[in-house]
Amino acid sequence: MPKGYQGMVDGGSNIVEAKWESVSSILQVGGTIIGSARCKAFHTREGRLQAAGNLVQWGITNLCVIGGDGSLTGANIFRKEWSELLEELAKNGKISEEAVTKYSYLNVVGMVGSIDNDFCGTDMTIGTDSALHRIMEVIDAIMTTAQSHQRTFVLEVMGRHCGYLALVSALACGADWVFLPESPPEEGWEENMCVKLSENRARKKRLNIIIVAEGAIDTQNHPISSEKIKDLVVKQLGFDTRVTILGHVQRGGTPSAFDRILASRMGVEAVVALLEATPETPACVVSLSGNQAVRLPLVECVQMTQDVQKAMDERRFKDAVRLRGRSFEGNLNIYKRLAIKLPDDQITKSNCNVAVINVGAPAAGMNAAVRSAVRVGIADGHKMLAIYDGFDGFAKGQIKEIGWSDVGGWTGQGGSILGTKRALPGKFLEEIAEQIRAHSINALLIIGGFEAYLGLLELSAAREKYEELCIPMVMVPATVSNNVPGSDFSIGSDTALNTITDTCDRIKQSASGTKRRVFIIETMGGYCGYLANMGGLAAGADAAYIFEEPFDIRDLQSNVEHLTEKMKTSIQRGLVLRNESCSENYTTDFIYQLYSEEGKGVFDCRKNVLGHMQQGGVPSPFDRNFGTKISARAMQWITTKLKESYGKGKKCVSDDCICVLGISKRNVLFQPVADLKKETDFEHRIPKEQWWLKLRPLMKILAKYKASFDVSDSGQLEPVQDQNTQGEPAAI
Repeated sequence: MPKGYQGMVDGGSNIVEAKWESVSSILQVGGTIIGSARCKAFHTREGRLQAAGNLVQWGITNLCVIGGDGSLTGANIFRKEWSELLEELAKNGKISEEAVTKYSYLNVVGMVGSIDNDFCGTDMTIGTDSALHRIMEVIDAIMTTAQSHQRTFVLEVMGRHCGYLALVSALACGADWVFLPESPPEEGWEENMCVKLSENRARKKRLNIIIVAEGAIDTQNHPISSEKIKDLVVKQLGFDTRVTILGHVQRGGTPSAFDRILASRMGVEAVVALLEATPETPACVVSLSGNQAVRLPLVECVQMTQDVQKAMDERRFKDAVRLRGRSFEGNLNIYKRLAIKLPDDQITKSNCNVAVINVGAPAAGMNAAVRSAVRVGIADGHKMLAIYDGFDGFAKGQIKEIGWSDVGGWTGQGGSILGTKRALPGKFLEEIAEQIRAHSINALLIIGGFEAYLGLLELSAAREKYEELCIPMVMVPATVSNNVPGSDFSIGSDTALNTITDTCDRIKQSASGTKRRVFIIETMGGYCGYLANMGGLAAGADAAYIFEEPFDIRDLQSNVEHLTEKMKTSIQRGLVLRNESCSENYTTDFIYQLYSEEGKGVFDCRKNVLGHMQQGGVPSPFDRNFGTKISARAMQWITTKLKESYGKGKKCVSDDCICVLGISKRNVLFQPVADLKKETDFEHRIPKEQWWLKLRPLMKILAKYKASFDVSDSGQLEPVQDQNTQGEPAAI
């Protein structure tokens, strides 16, 4: 329905049937191709009466609304009035009595599309991640210019009533100060901020960044503008200060991989919810909780969103933050811990040394995780040690103390600053035990991929022989392949997905205007098909070949035939992804030659091997934040473990002292590495069960295959407050 509610009120040519081809090739287009409009008429009963008449003409009784809280509130009012509106239309002779009975109720399902992430009940709204991409691109660019000139930058981001974008971008770039509508600075903030800025300058920090939400206020509800902050810094400190207002840049651009996958998953959930709805089902919103799709009552979510504004108006700011939800509150607490260092005399020393190590191949976001761990560790009173060059460096004693300012500016850096190697600890056990003793290491945080997991298992098994290894150890998964047992996500895989998606977009565009063409693209991942499968979903691929779903020559044949048929229509380009290890004999070359031969006369083929570009690049906003938050959580666990054993001379010999930290569905879990052994396919270095395989049929349906989609996992309607009573919530 073009033009939003306006199209529904105007009717006529504004309501058109959408066919499979009408939504072809729109995945990579930003904004909305069916258009959207603010509609005054829909605010009136007269307007809604017209809209109801138009829907009945088409026999439409299911409505999927994608918008913010205003659009969703409107949809709910419309739904409540539906039967009265139909009776009125019949009375006026606009529709028959038969139609009143036939279309007696309207089902409504909402999906939240809003860059501010201002809707209560959902962890992420559609569009937020893409807006963060735009903001981080600008911040990264500003950082390079500001460092050369030693400047202070005040950046204003969108968010009239919600500070989510400001808060998360501040967390992702390590901003010096952030202003939010929900959590105004305390009285005397002007003085505190200037002290902090000059302290940072004294620590040789060449750059100060202050992020302001456009709706920022002080505790008296007076606005705090970016100009006001600039004038204050110039007047008090005399620093060269510039203001940048990002404005509508944040709404534009191509959608990120996360947003494409989120929107695809939510779209399916919305359709399933509509198919299952009855006249008694209340209007619901499909939403994301951790990594799980859930359905929540629309009225409750809207009410809660309005309650936040009310709390802010009444200056109940603590309530406002709490009502915003676990994701917002968690971000705010971590930001405060990482941005402001207490003076040394105010930190209670734990007399413990905690070491951080990177293991395996580099992954974007590793540095953000190290920075977060080091700062949380220092705030908890530990002495933090950095181990350089993986287990190899550990054995050689490449271990140095690392301080608060040593990790400044690390969040936006790709690769691994500490250096990382694939070497396992097995052959260096004696040397590693010696180094632990020499440096009095009381706990170890390992950030890495499958090698880190194997290394953790080896260290765990060697505890009987070397008592030095009886210390708490925790692993945070960081690998582009996302193949670590115990977690749905790993640091680095989102950045790799964005690289794949961007490259596929460009490759497809390279053929625009030429004759029909199919691209065969090889992705990384070892035996794990996560990148090929999710990249396929995000880039709109026709097929994605992976190791986890065996295929033979008959499957290849049916894929080629299917694509050939599709290319005979108005479709110009095809995309086929292949995981690097999906089959020993059906190589990328083989598939390329097969498609080239079979497509003769209909399309031609090109192939691309993406290779190591998937491991490089600056980390995406998701990876910066995920790395920061999950690593901070790992350090809290270490602190708790050290407190339990400190002074009691207890050695950590139980299984729950050596854990993998991960996200599973909607919870954050610490799972003993010993328990994860049975869930691992060691030969192929993948978990035996992988959540994303359930999304395989979705990709096939979107590529016009007939496939059955398992809906047993689809969410049941649940109240907003009770979400997640068991376990520790995983706010992504």
